[in-house]
Amino acid sequence: MGRIKTIARRSFLIGSAAILGGVAFGAYAVARELPNPLLKGLGPDEAALTPFVKITAEGITLIVPRADSGQGIASLQAYLIAEEMDVDPHTATLDPGQPDAVYHNGTVASDGLPFPLYDQSGVANAARATVQGLAKVMGLQITGGSSSTTDLHEKLRQAGASARETLKGAAALRSGISRAEMSTADGAVVLPDGTRIPYTDLAAEAAALDPIQDVPLRSPDQWRLLGKPMTRTDMVAKCTGAQVYGVDIRLPGMVFATVRRNPGIGGPVLGYDDTVAKGLPGVRTILAVKGGVAVIADNTWRAFQASDAIQIDWGVPDYPATSAEMWAMVEANHMEENRNSRLRNDGDVTEALGENAPITAEYRTPFLAHAGLEPVSATVIYTPERLDIWTATQVPQALRDKAAELSGVAPENVVLHVLHAGGSFGRRLDLDYVLPAIECAMALPDTPVQMTLSREEDMTHDFPRPIQMARCRGLVREGRIEALDLDTIGPSVTESWFGRLMSVPPGPDTLLVAGAYDQPYAIPHYRVSGYKTPLMVPVGSWRSPGSCSNAFFHDTFVDELIHAAGADPLAERLRLIDHEDSRRVITAVAEMCNWAGPAVGPGRGRGIAYVYAHGVPVAAVVEVATSDRGIRIEKVWVAADCGTVYDPVNAEAQLTGSMIFGLAHAMNCELTYADHAPIQTNFHSYEGMRMYQSPQIETRLLGQAAQVRGLGEPATAVAAPALGNAIFAATGQRLREMPFSNTVAFA
Repeated sequence: MGRIKTIARRSFLIGSAAILGGVAFGAYAVARELPNPLLKGLGPDEAALTPFVKITAEGITLIVPRADSGQGIASLQAYLIAEEMDVDPHTATLDPGQPDAVYHNGTVASDGLPFPLYDQSGVANAARATVQGLAKVMGLQITGGSSSTTDLHEKLRQAGASARETLKGAAALRSGISRAEMSTADGAVVLPDGTRIPYTDLAAEAAALDPIQDVPLRSPDQWRLLGKPMTRTDMVAKCTGAQVYGVDIRLPGMVFATVRRNPGIGGPVLGYDDTVAKGLPGVRTILAVKGGVAVIADNTWRAFQASDAIQIDWGVPDYPATSAEMWAMVEANHMEENRNSRLRNDGDVTEALGENAPITAEYRTPFLAHAGLEPVSATVIYTPERLDIWTATQVPQALRDKAAELSGVAPENVVLHVLHAGGSFGRRLDLDYVLPAIECAMALPDTPVQMTLSREEDMTHDFPRPIQMARCRGLVREGRIEALDLDTIGPSVTESWFGRLMSVPPGPDTLLVAGAYDQPYAIPHYRVSGYKTPLMVPVGSWRSPGSCSNAFFHDTFVDELIHAAGADPLAERLRLIDHEDSRRVITAVAEMCNWAGPAVGPGRGRGIAYVYAHGVPVAAVVEVATSDRGIRIEKVWVAADCGTVYDPVNAEAQLTGSMIFGLAHAMNCELTYADHAPIQTNFHSYEGMRMYQSPQIETRLLGQAAQVRGLGEPATAVAAPALGNAIFAATGQRLREMPFSNTVAFA
């Protein structure tokens, strides 16, 4: 009966979405082709062949609209176009473009529906198509959720193929030779006699043609670039220090700013005394901004010094002051009236478990900062007619709209210069580091103002991963898992983030239970419920949102149940999982580490973990050794299947990097609160993993899944449970709360 109710609720939500898409927006609005924004302002000898390709006599520009924060997506976007277009992406100009509906991300929207991504049923796919249509109409442009490759890979290849054939059409008009007799290579059309006409020489003629559409894409056996080891387009710049980040921007007449805001986010400024600060060298002006006080000076360091000298009287925000009070709120809200969803409800858990389940466990994960290495910054020039912004952002559409609202400048006159970010992990999904810069620029029209947040200000006003708790009950019988009941409880990232930037979507909060309800286990009695607590500290998406906590809860409890059953941790997972792609990655990681081989010996242990995250099944085995100095992570094996691997070198780097990220935070990181603010405000108290602690990591990408998915986040989700399960195997001590360093020492 529970399953029927779940399906009925989903059907209602899907029906509502269909009505919204078909009536409120109109079927035409969803189906129509969006105009090419590059056509605006074109010169007479310039061609915008698609929204992703612009050609002039000076060169080729490829539009790469998804934000690059170190994960290499700008490079991959360029390679996807270049493969079909026959150009060298290293010789093209890569431009993020201006916010536009044509660059919408339908995948990140449809991934939030209450269906596991492995559910390819007609109902699920119809719902996804509807929501992707809404994202198109709304112009939802966002980078996140490991969705960029999934959403863009076919669009960008099609853009490259269309540009290539249109340029051949232009050459046909010039030469009188049939387009079918031509080929292309290295940015030129090649005529049958070997004559080469550079694409840049054909811009004027190509601009006069309607782009040739629906060009068949090349098969993998024809690829020159994709699927092979490739050099990222930003690699040389990053290795030589030439890559331009936010703090590198320099403009004539620039001044430098910083801001101090209430350490309790959202709390008011009751008053301030800037007498001392005004007298410090280089200070140009001090002004009140929303929630705080900004300083503008002749360099960033002097702005920091003056900001520290201001005496500010802070008001109290409307959330608990300490971590203990926040945890108490989480515990108090584990009650039926706060249940937000029950998206998994197989069998009859209540009957199977009875009044007292024989196996119970409680798990906790802490607040976590994003802590990207690059200090967040923004440079702004304001005039009443135009607003220019240089910054890194994952939400250019939202930034444009919020900037227009704040400044009074028309949205079409807000010009974004989107930069690479030196790390984000979800931090650049918010705008708190840009809006105060706009306020400062409005105080100094026509003057470039670069605002940089100090590390302490950044971490204090970060929107962290929320605290979360899970309460689990289970039953094993005859060496097998019979029942699993998992309740996950915490503040809603969806409610907090959408509430700041847009409007909160209707329906169940899938992010609250992601990484738990959507695991392809065929446990006879299997239930996952999500409970929302009131919002406390404003929170945000953190690498592998939802799964970064829930995978730890779910897989660790699965491991506990398997141990109680006396079964093999790998064999029992394989027995229970009814998803072929997932079974393959578990089998692969078993082969990689020789799981069935000799025991690892005394003082050592191996833990296996599996999670289906962001559409990617990933399995990991961690091997640890104990010593007098603590636990050392010796080696890690990771297997994943993201479908076609376009960039194998970077894909391996993403698996490795996200695994290190997940291990580091599981070991050592947390934000704890006192007086409404985090105690940890810099890397000395938010340490992560040291280089000497980093293990050898072996990866394998299977490349067999039908759907192409991204790799920036899935391995982060599997890291913590694999490490915790390994520590249990080595020591017999089960770790149920992160960071693990609060319980054990690491060598």
